[in-house]
Amino acid sequence: MEDTEIASHASGASMTLPRGSETRSPAGDATALAAATIEGMSDDPDFVAALARGLAVLLALSDKRRRMSIAQVSHLTGIPRATARRSLHTLVRLGFVAVDDARRFYLRPRVLSFSHAYLSASPIAVMSQPILDRLGETLREACSLATLDGDEIVYLARSATSRIMSPSLNVGRRLPAYCTSVGRVMLAHLPPEELDRYFARVRLVAYTEHTIVDERELRAMLARVRDQGYALASEQIEPRLSTLAVPVRDTGGQVVAGINVILQNRLMNAEEMSSRFLRPLQDAALELGSALLP
Repeated sequence: MEDTEIASHASGASMTLPRGSETRSPAGDATALAAATIEGMSDDPDFVAALARGLAVLLALSDKRRRMSIAQVSHLTGIPRATARRSLHTLVRLGFVAVDDARRFYLRPRVLSFSHAYLSASPIAVMSQPILDRLGETLREACSLATLDGDEIVYLARSATSRIMSPSLNVGRRLPAYCTSVGRVMLAHLPPEELDRYFARVRLVAYTEHTIVDERELRAMLARVRDQGYALASEQIEPRLSTLAVPVRDTGGQVVAGINVILQNRLMNAEEMSSRFLRPLQDAALELGSALLP
């Protein structure tokens, strides 16, 4: 397998990942979703396989920066070509997908209605934005809010900042939990049995030479994160990228998200990061959490 490069069209920056270490992407979710239709049909009479296949097709298209043929969609998702064709035809008729003269398919802006609906209706995403903006202005750094979704974190909001951030940190981006500061904060507060299941199924891969992929080392780190109340991830997902995160607890005490500060293209040791950023991050997390009901 060739090296995978995630390129930033906005800044020209790029992140080259080692062999076999690409992040779980929408394409990976598409394949899993398509495979789930078989299981769903076998033991759940209410499972709508056609809907699952259509969503798998959407996810497959969302992962590519190029237009895709029916055959490519079929190959990527594992859905039979005839079924993929019907799904694409339906999505074109509904306005979510377009097709060019070469019979290549691509997403239309209408798909943004899904993410907009979630972000505008999610209390944590809505309430976090002004808090993140103030935090970013105070720290003069980029700040983000993310939560755990399956085995990955997904970014829900980010501060308005003049600094150009890696595309791997944009709203909606999914990243592995074990090598991100927010992910470590979230994993550290999982019940022991859930953490065991996580490590049993997750594939630990190295994105840089510094990425920690030893399970015992990660478990020890998560125990420290739980005790100290914050997590640091330095050059774990991308070279010269460091983040510090703290948990966001709702009024019931449940950890529901994490807020982090992001330093890109420069490094800072753990002691300096915690002394400069920890207290403002904790104050922001407390302000947000106090407004979140269980």
